[in-house]
Amino acid sequence: MSNAPHLLAEDRPDFSRVLDEALRDGSVLEALRSPGPHLNAEQLHTKAMLAASEIAAGAATEYQHFVGLRTALGGASPAPGGAGARSSAVEDAGLFPVLTTLTPVLAGVGGAVLLLIGYSVQAAQPDLALGHSLVTAGWVAVVVALAALLIGGVGMLLTARRDGAATPAGQDPHLHADLAEARRVWHTALRERALIPYLLANLDSEPALSPQVSGRPAPPDLLSPGYSSARYSSPGFSSPGVEGVTDPDGRSPRPAEFTGPGYTSPDFTGPDEV
Repeated sequence: MSNAPHLLAEDRPDFSRVLDEALRDGSVLEALRSPGPHLNAEQLHTKAMLAASEIAAGAATEYQHFVGLRTALGGASPAPGGAGARSSAVEDAGLFPVLTTLTPVLAGVGGAVLLLIGYSVQAAQPDLALGHSLVTAGWVAVVVALAALLIGGVGMLLTARRDGAATPAGQDPHLHADLAEARRVWHTALRERALIPYLLANLDSEPALSPQVSGRPAPPDLLSPGYSSARYSSPGFSSPGVEGVTDPDGRSPRPAEFTGPGYTSPDFTGPDEV
């Protein structure tokens, strides 16, 4: 198919997973167990991965539909917000959540401290008005904490319900289900119409050659039969011939005789006597 879409890089893991499923298909397993020389499962996997785009063209219609839905889902997401969107998000997560979170804690701790001090003062001096005031303030703080906790819980429930029911702007709520179904249909077509026929047709073919790295040929297999390491011998070396030591052919028939250089002491005469 000339207009078949190219297999995208993000879909190659799916292709490899479906390829593994195709290699476990009953017809492929039966062909692999048949006697005679043929490729094994690993060689078939390698060859199919090298020809992934060619094989995927057998399910081009389903793949094109799947990619189209995925593109539509990505394009339907809200555009990146500007300053207004960011400020709105800050306002949504601003004062109210802070109040509903901190108020119960602060009011509850303060109320407990006031009640503890107030009842202690009342136990020590029952007639002192300060003890009654502290106890009253403590109970007021406890009531405020319970009210803030209740308001915060109701707000969280309403927020969760709103977020669960909300649909992103411009996005079909059924698009995710359609996308999952399109992916399943593509996987089925890829396995049944493309991969299994390819594996059965290439069972008796030549194995795929490993791609060379950086244009260099692969190193020789040192463990393969018929391989012998290159022989090495040091180059012949002979010292240059010395007259009287070696003959013209470089051989040394007799040891060289050494005579030291002639030496005579210089004549010495004392200074002329005056």
